[in-house]
Amino acid sequence: MLPGSMVNPYKPELAVNQIAFLSASHPFWQPSALPRSVLRASQPSENRTGALCRSSVRSTLAGGAPPDICSLGPWAREGAVRIARILIVGAGVVGMGAALLLSRDGHEVTVLERDADAPPADPEESWDSWQRKGVNQFRLPHFFLARYRSLLSTELPELMAALAAAGAVRVNSVLSAPEQLRGPAREEDGAFECLSGRRCVVEAVVASVASRSPRLAIRRGTAVTGLVTGPAAHDGVPHVTGVRLASGEELPADLVVDMTGRRSRLPRWLESIGARAPDEELDDCGFIYYGRHFRSASGDVPPAIGGPLQHLGSISSLTLPADNGTWSVTLITSANDKALRPLHDAGTWERTVRSLPLVAHWLDGEPIDDGVMAIAGIEDRHRSLMVDGAPVATGVVVAGDAWACSNPSVGRGASIGMMQATVLRDTIAATGLKDPWEFACAFHRATAELVEPWFRDTLAADRHRLAEIDALIAGDQYRPPDPAWEASQALASAAFKDPDCLRGFVSVGMVLSREADVLSRPGMLEKVTDLGAGWRDEPIPAPDRDDLLSTVAGG
Repeated sequence: MLPGSMVNPYKPELAVNQIAFLSASHPFWQPSALPRSVLRASQPSENRTGALCRSSVRSTLAGGAPPDICSLGPWAREGAVRIARILIVGAGVVGMGAALLLSRDGHEVTVLERDADAPPADPEESWDSWQRKGVNQFRLPHFFLARYRSLLSTELPELMAALAAAGAVRVNSVLSAPEQLRGPAREEDGAFECLSGRRCVVEAVVASVASRSPRLAIRRGTAVTGLVTGPAAHDGVPHVTGVRLASGEELPADLVVDMTGRRSRLPRWLESIGARAPDEELDDCGFIYYGRHFRSASGDVPPAIGGPLQHLGSISSLTLPADNGTWSVTLITSANDKALRPLHDAGTWERTVRSLPLVAHWLDGEPIDDGVMAIAGIEDRHRSLMVDGAPVATGVVVAGDAWACSNPSVGRGASIGMMQATVLRDTIAATGLKDPWEFACAFHRATAELVEPWFRDTLAADRHRLAEIDALIAGDQYRPPDPAWEASQALASAAFKDPDCLRGFVSVGMVLSREADVLSRPGMLEKVTDLGAGWRDEPIPAPDRDDLLSTVAGG
């Protein structure tokens, strides 16, 4: 398969005997893409969906209501903004993306990364040898959603081109569905396109593009150990003017951006300068992930029969196409489900995957890892530098996973992180950095209104899923007193019975629309109620709990 070429793994002959399962398959249909000519014909004009825009940030800062989806298109220059020296701590996918956005706005940006090794140029070398000790989920299966692709298309088109050249897979969850499910292709269907790959390959490409960008410097093997302060911008509130490195060197900055991810050390750095502790919400996300990566000799990806993320009783499956003919298969369990802990064994894991009718054929490839990767203890976290209506410090902000992170199986982290990166850039453009207090308050307000609701939606869905698993283990039905959750399950069911519901459901999964906004579309709630209200009575295409336990035990 040519680098960046599009795959079409959907094969109707494999789905003939499985089509009855589709209505019970809650998540969206995936993967695949159509030939370029079809995709171009269905690609929406770039002002319909995708990116946050400068006007939405201005509206938010002025007290107006932010739009659900902002228009795309090149930003109009809105007056000169003083060039700022910005330090970004953390060189992950979103950290590098933020650096590119800020440097293209004319700022002098330096990215500081604790891990010393630079990414190899070759995708397979990145997979085989590149180590990122600072990222515990570096080899966990990843998927980059349509919102992320849309932001790249608008903001960083050269990065899209580089990903395609490196073999990234193109996936369109709607256009790849059988026409009897999606109906005729529509003008807006191109918005659902994703461009994805293994985490290490995507990060290597982003780093390569960043390394060639003017006004952007990358320093690897550079550990930050603390913050440097100067005269306070507001009485009693420390003002950060740079960082201190492990070598003792101090680097000055007009703004420090913590993008060090889930393991951020910012709270202790703030404590050391006498700042108040950030407001933190912290909990174990509650899931364990058991995953493997595969490759086919032909370069083809297995056909999708059902959605990538399928909730199959007390277990979930996640099947994700990646770059260069690779893909991943992951089983997700509750951390409380000790009976499924043997899934870390390769034989037990494979036996269990083969018991899932819509997933078993994803094993038809060569494993490219040493065994089952089991990851637990991943945290749900939200960190705010605004406490009791005031910043704990000025001159420093937190973004990406260092700001908020949740269950990675839904793949929202990169999309939400890049949304926040655009908000950061646009807040700097709107307020400048001359008044650090004003900027800190403005960025917090814009993040809270334009980005945080997406994180809260994800967190709520995760809490419901864990409670549902607990109920199923106990032999009960899960019936929470939450109409929003009932509506989400009905929408998932209706998605496989109506083209409008399908597109609405996929737009939620792809971080293009929030569920409440989808359900408020004319006639949508009525359709969802009519078609999805009986979702509890639909069969689950998987072994029941007793058969699952028997399979795991070797029966």
